[in-house]
This record gives sequence, structure tokens and C-alpha cells, in this order.
Amino acid sequence: MREVRIFEMEHDEPAAAWRVARPSVFKVISGEIWLTVEGENGDHWLATGQSIELPRGAMAWVSAGRAGARFALASGSEHAAMRPLRSLPVLNWLPRWLGVA
Repeated sequence: MREVRIFEMEHDEPAAAWRVARPSVFKVISGEIWLTVEGENGDHWLATGQSIELPRGAMAWVSAGRAGARFALASGSEHAAMRPLRSLPVLNWLPRWLGVA
């Protein structure tokens, strides 16, 4: 399951700072965003449709371009639901117990 949050920001609002709790994807829905991630050499200017992955623990500062911006922040469960069934502990012994492994 993924959590998706939508934000809107006006040009004259001060930059917002976030500490990223879970690996997330930051995607611009409309407008332009200026994004700075602590520890990276340069800033990012993202336009409509562009996105960037933010690692867990990253500190990011966000500000909107002249026309303001709308953006989404999506985080998930590290693809746990996508693991092959065989990787679940209970299913490792099942074939042996049934005598088929």
C-alpha cells in the first residue's frame, strides 16, 4: 500500500523543510518547484511531470516557482507486498513438509 499526499504552494510562501521518514517519490503535478536536498551539490528545478526519489532520512527544502505549484509526495512499504511468496518463512518449509522439494 502507498500513501500519497498532495500539496499546493504559492510563490510567496517561505521554503518548507521536510525530514523524509520513508523512501518517497516527489512529483510535480503543476508549476515549478525548487528542491534542495541536504548533502547534494546542486539544487533541483522540477517542472510539471518531473519527479525525484528521496531516501529515508533526507532533509529537503521546497519552494514554488513564480506561478506557484502543486506536487505529490508518495511513500510505500518498500515493496513488501511484491516479494515472491517463496520468500515468506512459512512457505520455505511447506514444500519439504509435503515431500515435493
